[in-house]
Amino acid sequence: MGSTQLPPGAEETLAATSAAVSPGESVEMVQLLGPDGKLGTDPVFSDYAKRIDPEKLRVFYADMAKIRRFDQEATALQRQGELALWVPLTGQEAAQIGSGHASQPQDYIFPTYREHGVALVRNVDLAELLRQFRGISNGGWDPRQNNFHLYTLVLAAQTLHAVGYAMGIQRDQKAAEDSSGEKAAVVAYFGDGASSEGDVHESMVFAASYDAPVVFFCQNNHWAISVPTEVQTKVPLANRAKGYGFPGIRVDGNDVIAVHAVTEWALEHAREGRGPVLIEAYTYRLGAHTTADDPTKYRESAEESAWREKDPLDRLEKYLRAEGLADDAFFAQVEADGDELANYVRSTTHGLEVPDIREAFANVYAGQHPLIAEELAWFEEYSAGFESEEEASN
Repeated sequence: MGSTQLPPGAEETLAATSAAVSPGESVEMVQLLGPDGKLGTDPVFSDYAKRIDPEKLRVFYADMAKIRRFDQEATALQRQGELALWVPLTGQEAAQIGSGHASQPQDYIFPTYREHGVALVRNVDLAELLRQFRGISNGGWDPRQNNFHLYTLVLAAQTLHAVGYAMGIQRDQKAAEDSSGEKAAVVAYFGDGASSEGDVHESMVFAASYDAPVVFFCQNNHWAISVPTEVQTKVPLANRAKGYGFPGIRVDGNDVIAVHAVTEWALEHAREGRGPVLIEAYTYRLGAHTTADDPTKYRESAEESAWREKDPLDRLEKYLRAEGLADDAFFAQVEADGDELANYVRSTTHGLEVPDIREAFANVYAGQHPLIAEELAWFEEYSAGFESEEEASN
C-alpha cells in the first residue's frame, strides 16, 4: 500500500482547499482531465494520476459506458411496468467508477440507492440490484461477498452505519496480534440533499472524534430532487469538513482520472490512521431524481445542455483517441458489451419470481405475533374474495 506522504507544499494546498469561505465565494476544485479531453496537472494529485496505466483508463471508459447502458435499460424496464421505481445515475458515471476503482477489496462500501456504478466495480450482479426496485426483495445480494452493503433508502442513514463499521475496523486492527495484514477503510456515499440531514453531521462528529478510517463521498449532483444546492448551503460542501477538523476536497466529479486520484489519496489517508476525509464530487444529474420525478418542472433545459458539454464519457473518449490509446474497434466492442449486459438484465428481470406475500408477514417478527396473525387472516380473507369472483365469472 502506498504512503500518503505528500509533496512539499501539498498540506498547505489541501488546507486552502478546505478552508472556510464566505457565502457566494468559490472553492478550489481538483481537475485533471478537462471537458476538452486534455490532461492537466495538479500539485498534489498528478502523482496519483500517473499510477493509472492505459489499460486501466480503457477499463474506466468501458465501465462508465456499461453502467450508462444499464441505466438506460433499467429506466426502460420501469417505464414498461417491470420495476416499481428506478433511480437513474446518468451524468454521475465518473464519480462512481473513479471512486469505486480506487477502493481495495478489503474496503467496505456503504451506498445510498444510486451507486450502480460502484456496484459494477465491486462485481455485484447488476440484475440483483433490480430485485429491490421490483419490490420483491429487501436487497438482492449478499454484502459479504463484495464488501458492498445493501442500498439504503432512508436518507443519510448509511453514514452512521459507515462510521460505526469504520470504528469497528479500527478496533479490530488494533486488537489483532498480527498487524502486518492489509488495512481497510470505509467509503460512505451520499448526495448533496442528504448532506442537510442530521445523520451526516453526527457521523462526521464521531468520525473526527475517533479518527475513524472513513471517506465521506458526497456526489453533489446539484439537485436534491427539486431543491438546488445553493438553497441548502451557502458555502461549498467540501468546506464543511473544516468544522470537524479533517480534510475536505472538491473534485470535478465528471473527471474520472481526478476522482480516482483524490479517492485513492483519501483512502490511503484513512487506512494509515490519519482520520476521515470528505470528498465533494462536483457533478450533475442529467436525468430525473427517480422515474417518479419530472425535472422539467424545476430546472431549465439550458442548464442541462451546459452540463452535457461536460459529459464524463465524452471527455475520456477524446483523450483516449487523441493519445492513441483506443480505436474504433475498442469503442464498438464497448457498445456491444453494453448491449449484451442490457439483454442479460432484461431477461433476468423478466424471470424473477414474485415471492408469496405471506413471507412478508412471516418476516416481521422472529416468532408469531397476534397482531400480525390478525392482519394475515384479514389479507387471506380479502384475497379469497377475488378468487370467488374469478370462479363466478368462469
